[in-house]
Amino acid sequence: MNPINERCKSLENNFLPMKKTYPKSYNKEKTSPYTKTRVILMNGTEFESNWFMHQFARHCNEPEILQTLAIIRRQEQQQQKRISCLKPLNESILETTIAYEQLAIDLTATLAKNETDQTNIKALNFALLEDFDHLYRFANLLKTDKGIDADVLVGRYTEIMPGRPTVAEHRYPVDELKPHMNGEKAKLYSKLVAATITAAEQQTMNYYMNIAQWYKNDLGRKLYAEIAMIEEAHVTQYESLKDPTMTWLEQWLLHEYCECYLYYSMYEDESNEYIKKIWGEHFKMEVSHLKAVAKLLKKYEKKSYECVIGDGDFPKLLKLGSNKDYIRKVLANTVTLTADDMDYSEVKKLPNDHRYFDYQKALLDDGKKTPSHLVIEKAIERLGKDYRYQDSEHPVKELRNREQDNICIARSCK
Repeated sequence: MNPINERCKSLENNFLPMKKTYPKSYNKEKTSPYTKTRVILMNGTEFESNWFMHQFARHCNEPEILQTLAIIRRQEQQQQKRISCLKPLNESILETTIAYEQLAIDLTATLAKNETDQTNIKALNFALLEDFDHLYRFANLLKTDKGIDADVLVGRYTEIMPGRPTVAEHRYPVDELKPHMNGEKAKLYSKLVAATITAAEQQTMNYYMNIAQWYKNDLGRKLYAEIAMIEEAHVTQYESLKDPTMTWLEQWLLHEYCECYLYYSMYEDESNEYIKKIWGEHFKMEVSHLKAVAKLLKKYEKKSYECVIGDGDFPKLLKLGSNKDYIRKVLANTVTLTADDMDYSEVKKLPNDHRYFDYQKALLDDGKKTPSHLVIEKAIERLGKDYRYQDSEHPVKELRNREQDNICIARSCK
């Protein structure tokens, strides 16, 4: 599939009538977990697109570009409103959160499994274990507060057990930064990986930042606030992978191409026929957007779209699914890593005066009052052990005890 070769409406004919921007919501009891994750992913993709275009507009004084930004931005706002309202009224904050974390886990693992760029792979695998742990923490909150088993919500496609403990994920901010790719030399798939995961993690960060104050008890509010800070760290890591030397127009073209790629992937993978039609309609809209930006790139920078996306043929499409074996392997091999400058290191190999330990001490003291830890302590107190869904024994020996939350592994209680 090559979106450049697809026929589409003119840009001015892509506005959605108001009745289409409020769709029928999915049935939370019957809908596939991966349909829910696709909805979240595309909601985040549209938010990222709108955020980018507003920033571009604030750094541009060319009337034709500003006008095109305004038109496309409004259309993508309509798409975002349509997607966000696919979520049903009876799906709670925590139930939606479980879907957010399942998306983070299975999207990250899927992208990493198909990636060849080692910098991207290491970044994906590193954050994967942290989102995996977030699912475990939120699942325990769901069990103790609502009596709901999260394994039902994830369709048992994703295991629920400790990853790299959230308490260990609080790092000095500059250590999140990683080497950026060379846009001229990087493979198209690697560019799409960085763009997609940045949008997805940013959406999660935004959701937690804005939802924390609406939770109904103090511990839940604190947990959302804590994990929102880790999601901010993930966004910092992932956005640093993107090539910052690309021009605004080149970046815009890549944004539109990424949306084409994702909508077509969602369309090909979707099991819900009603939502599949929406993905198809949005794909056609994005084709129009892509072609409009390609014309601007040609006119104002004398560059062809090929300099950003090659011939335009899609690489392997994104297909969300279970990644249990892959995650277990990454857990077993890398759970004790931490971010260290532009790379990653074993926590135990860091010098005693490393800024990681100073930051941990200043932020968390001994870690015993950290919300992500207290959630598990509460579950153990009420249930006799933590809540988990795992197909077999945890691959990391130190994380097998279900009656005590380990807050030293990957953190080194010095």
